[in-house]
Amino acid sequence: MMASPNPRNVLPKVSAKRVPDVLVHEIIDGIPYYRKGYKEVLAKTKTIQDIMGSSSLQAFIITYLIVTIGKQLDEALYSLLANEAGLHLDKRNNVAGDLLIFDNKTLTINQINKKYAAVPPKICMEVDVDIVTEHADESIYIMLKTKKLLDFGAEKVIWFFTESKKVMIATSDADWQLHDWNNEIEVLDGITCNVGKYLKDKGSEFA
Repeated sequence: MMASPNPRNVLPKVSAKRVPDVLVHEIIDGIPYYRKGYKEVLAKTKTIQDIMGSSSLQAFIITYLIVTIGKQLDEALYSLLANEAGLHLDKRNNVAGDLLIFDNKTLTINQINKKYAAVPPKICMEVDVDIVTEHADESIYIMLKTKKLLDFGAEKVIWFFTESKKVMIATSDADWQLHDWNNEIEVLDGITCNVGKYLKDKGSEFA
């Protein structure tokens, strides 16, 4: 490990027993994955509130996806859940999704409650990685989470990456593809989105 030029900024090693549950974003195979910035919270250089939100770019993209998909989605057939909706896969796996689309026959109204959804969504959509990947390389975490979701019963997992401006689409038939985010991306049933075009049309420097 490289020495810090300012020893006061060195964050301590953290035991899992010391980390409050509110800082655990997901649990995969029984291993906790913490929110970005959790060490700063433990070191009291940031508050929990400082690290709970998305960046403005993430929020902008997620809002676009919610509005665009929501306008095209048949509510008689599907439900769209957002705001880091939780999924309980099994006793060792709890994950969150930026946007989840459920078949109403799978997630019935009497299953909408104060607990994590315990049935598979048709579509999972993620914008960037919001956890500290201490247990694995970020790309390995993405692949692991994607496979967990597909094995759980999701038909398609879509990742939007703001750094590379790419979209990864993984489907239950083992077809994984990487696209430029300026392309039209089909979500389901002919419903499409185009993040790159939307940002360009808005005049964003991130288009």
